[in-house]
Amino acid sequence: MALHFQNLAELEALCTHLYVGTDLAQRIEAEKALLELIDSPECLSKCQLLLEQGTTSYAQLLAATCLSKLVSRASPFPVEQRIDIRNYILNYVASQPKLAPYVIQALIQVIAKITKLGWFEVQKDEFVFREIISDVKKFLQGTVEHCIIGVIILSELTQEMNLVDYSRPTAKHRKIATSFRDTSLKDIFVLACSLLKEVLAKPLNLQDQCQQNLVMQVLKLVLNCLSFDFIGSSADESADDLCTVQIPTTWRTIFLEPETLDLFFNLYHSLPPLLSQLALSCLVQFASTRRSLFSSPERAKYLGNLLKGVKRILESPQGLSDPGNYHEFCRFLARLKTNYQLGELVMVKEYPEVIRLIANFTITSLQHWEFAPNSVHYLLTLWQRMVASVPFVKSTEPHLLDTYAPEITKAFITSRLESVAIVVRDHLEDPLDDSATVFQQLEQLCTVSRCEYEKTCALLVQLFDQNARNYQKLLHSASGLTVDMAIQEGRLAWLVYLVGTVVGGRLTYTSTDEHDAMDGELSCRVFQLISLMDTGLPQRSNEKIELAILWFLDQFRKTYVGDQLQRTSKVYTRMSEVLGIADDNHVLETFMTKIVTNLKYWGRCEPVISRTLQFLNDLSVGYILLKKLVKIDAVKFMLKNHTSEHFPFLGINDNCSLSDFRCRTTFYTALTRLLMVDLGEDEDEFENFMLPLTVSFETVLQIFNNNFKQEEVKRMLIGLARDLRGIAFALNTKTSYTMLFDWMYPTCFPILQRAIERWYGEPACTTPILKLLAELMQNRSQRLNFDVSSPNGILLFREASKMICTYGNQILSLGSLSKDQMYPMKLKGVSICYSALKSALCGNYVSFGVFKLYGDNHFDNVLQAFVKMLLSVPHSDLLQYRKLSQSYYPLLECLTQDHMSFITNLEPPVLLYVLTSVSEGLTTLDTVVSSSCCTSLDCIVTYLYKHIAKEGKKPLRCQEAAQAAQRLLHFMQQNPDILQQMMSVLMNTIVFEDCRNQWSVSRPLLGLILLNEKYFSELRASLISSQSLPKQEVLAQCFQNLMEGVEQNLSIKNRDRFTQNLSVFRRDVAEALRCDGSTETCSLDMMS
Repeated sequence: MALHFQNLAELEALCTHLYVGTDLAQRIEAEKALLELIDSPECLSKCQLLLEQGTTSYAQLLAATCLSKLVSRASPFPVEQRIDIRNYILNYVASQPKLAPYVIQALIQVIAKITKLGWFEVQKDEFVFREIISDVKKFLQGTVEHCIIGVIILSELTQEMNLVDYSRPTAKHRKIATSFRDTSLKDIFVLACSLLKEVLAKPLNLQDQCQQNLVMQVLKLVLNCLSFDFIGSSADESADDLCTVQIPTTWRTIFLEPETLDLFFNLYHSLPPLLSQLALSCLVQFASTRRSLFSSPERAKYLGNLLKGVKRILESPQGLSDPGNYHEFCRFLARLKTNYQLGELVMVKEYPEVIRLIANFTITSLQHWEFAPNSVHYLLTLWQRMVASVPFVKSTEPHLLDTYAPEITKAFITSRLESVAIVVRDHLEDPLDDSATVFQQLEQLCTVSRCEYEKTCALLVQLFDQNARNYQKLLHSASGLTVDMAIQEGRLAWLVYLVGTVVGGRLTYTSTDEHDAMDGELSCRVFQLISLMDTGLPQRSNEKIELAILWFLDQFRKTYVGDQLQRTSKVYTRMSEVLGIADDNHVLETFMTKIVTNLKYWGRCEPVISRTLQFLNDLSVGYILLKKLVKIDAVKFMLKNHTSEHFPFLGINDNCSLSDFRCRTTFYTALTRLLMVDLGEDEDEFENFMLPLTVSFETVLQIFNNNFKQEEVKRMLIGLARDLRGIAFALNTKTSYTMLFDWMYPTCFPILQRAIERWYGEPACTTPILKLLAELMQNRSQRLNFDVSSPNGILLFREASKMICTYGNQILSLGSLSKDQMYPMKLKGVSICYSALKSALCGNYVSFGVFKLYGDNHFDNVLQAFVKMLLSVPHSDLLQYRKLSQSYYPLLECLTQDHMSFITNLEPPVLLYVLTSVSEGLTTLDTVVSSSCCTSLDCIVTYLYKHIAKEGKKPLRCQEAAQAAQRLLHFMQQNPDILQQMMSVLMNTIVFEDCRNQWSVSRPLLGLILLNEKYFSELRASLISSQSLPKQEVLAQCFQNLMEGVEQNLSIKNRDRFTQNLSVFRRDVAEALRCDGSTETCSLDMMS
């Protein structure tokens, strides 16, 4: 679609394809045309044409979208032009208030962007873009439609001011947001509240759609004001329960007036559900106000008003039948305990009545489990925190939790059991299938359940016995109905989860010997159920019960098995009488028998297998447990029989997906840890352990040579690569690692290389092999520091070099890939290769100088493969994919630290690519990446500086090294802007940004200053002259102090001196720049 639009019709056709077109090709063409339109010089006139003569809302929306992108550019329009655009849009929406809502919204976003980006721009001693508030007041005096537009402008502006654009300096954003907070936000909030008071003062006509819309927009405005990031914490929005609203001290008087809270409670009771939900959202923010805003008596009064409001809502709960209201009210209750202590809550006069009402509300909510299930989390959060606070309450007032907590626990237990029959009979979605939610709720319940534990325990015992009897009856009855059986199994699964939960709760609450004995009573029943279920395998099995049993076993392990527990725990008294389990050694036997049973009979059920293996892995971590585990017969059996014949999940049949093979790594890691306990230097024992893998490799070799059954051999190789990676991960001693290397070299590596050569385009095959290689290259615990006479380090590196070169050459033959295929097909493999190479370069087990000395080209080849792969990756992808950036930049750091000869010999375009990537990496928020960039830059700058310092002196080093350094110097002289740009970036980071790795930033900065003193002087002059006169002197002094005592060299002592100076410099400059200038008085610290 060529973009030389002659008329409006062509533009409107473009809009239709873009927003409502169903043809994907046409839409892609339209998107390209839109990008061309934004870049064309006639964009503004086309936008005006669309707004004034467009016949559809989509035409106006396209104009708004283009304008939004235009005003957001890094190089903005002149001030006059932006003022014209803003005024044009204001007049446009004022003259056409009945535009489609999404068009109004999009146009107002343009105004908000212009206002934010020009917040500090001055014309004739006035901040020209701050007049927006007075402009809005004109809208508020007009019709209801105009009033709505005015409120939306304030709302969008507040949101825009709060929005962090990571493509711009965060310090600039904070400066604008802070100024907006201090000069305008309070006024906007007060204005919104006064509008809401006016709404309540006169009778509401809720049939009038305009009236409803106005109230909704005003409530959204209040919510945006209260959700503002007042102190620049940029809190993670998903961490909902941790939120505290940092209201500025200047707002105190508004919050101390009881009328403010009453206004929103009254609005909740007066408005229909869609609007009352917003009133509750505002109340959630009021309940989250920081504690330090009030003195103790004021806080008690404020809390009293909040509780009065809660009581009023619960006494007339009709509004809570709406899911939106219900959800917000649950959030509101959770925030009460987040911000107030139980000791403060119990002192409120209404507390006994309110806690009774909340308890009843919670019980009713739990009983109606199918209604708004996502809201239950907040109620359980409230009770969990209340119960957890009981030991710390000093007040004499009763907290009444011992009365209500057991009722909450009982309601949860009974409601979940009752839900099973409804789920099975009505074929509903089973809550147990959403394991993440179930686990979250159970972890909250575990604290609540330990309050008055006797009652909970008695209930669970009674329910478990009753359900177990019914289950056994169904097993023995010939005509056992499948529906009845499904219901009974579902209930047992819930009961096992619940027993695991209350047993796990011992760690969260004060416990006694009596409580341990009760845990024993409950645990006996689950262990008996395990025996019953396992005797029915493989004919009769239930996945849900198995997963519940694994949850229980894990909770029991955390609570009663391990080093910290005395062997005399009362939990074993009852278990010893009933099951003969007298201590944790017996429990471990039961655990291992269960693990072996699961691995034998559940081989084709991925959830059970992966959860079982995770449990095995957790057991195999502690040394004391490992010593006990290796004595158990089930463990000895596993170590001798880890084949698909005994454990079907190790098989390679076509039914299982390749992703299911992942669990094999976990299995072999745990198994190898168990093997290592008594292995010592017994090579025969290791050979016996590896026998199944030896057989598999021989089979693969045979098939490869005969060239048939390719799919089967691929599956076998993927399995083997995952198995070997698990083994390698667990071998942390030189002796044991050497045994594995001797087993693999030389036969295995060529097979793996052939697999990479053949299936390079299938990540399911290449990723496990490359990950195995990366694991083998890791010198963890110095395991690769082979004996002086051993060539193993060099042999291993040569094999790695061949494999990386093979993969690198093959992957480049794939050609161009689509955006969604780029990472899985190519970049993931590249990042693993870089990770493996980095481990080799930093591992300190290969002397790389040897390769050149003996004419071995493996080292050069792998570095060339690194360059080829790198040049095929666009700069933007390096930083976009986190795993790639976290393997590339540390690898570059290793190369610049130890292999500068390689860097200096790079072709100019390659060197430019590398240095540009460093420059871009310096500004990233990922400290791993930015710190690596700083170190790489420091090495390059130091190398250059040392070369320049030696010029003219008698050379002590070889001619070749001097020529290499000269080449690098020549390149830098031809491209002086590279280092200057990096110095500018680092100075900007120090002065304006939230610099989290100041030490790393300081190291290359000194070298850059010494190499570019002239440019540093220009930077300094530019920064000083951009400030007002009183500040210029202060900043000049700061820069003078920065270089005080710093000599013209890069010795460690001199660098340390500079780093100390820089720390002081950063603090002093921040202090000097804190006020916004003579035209605006310096704002006082809001938290004072």
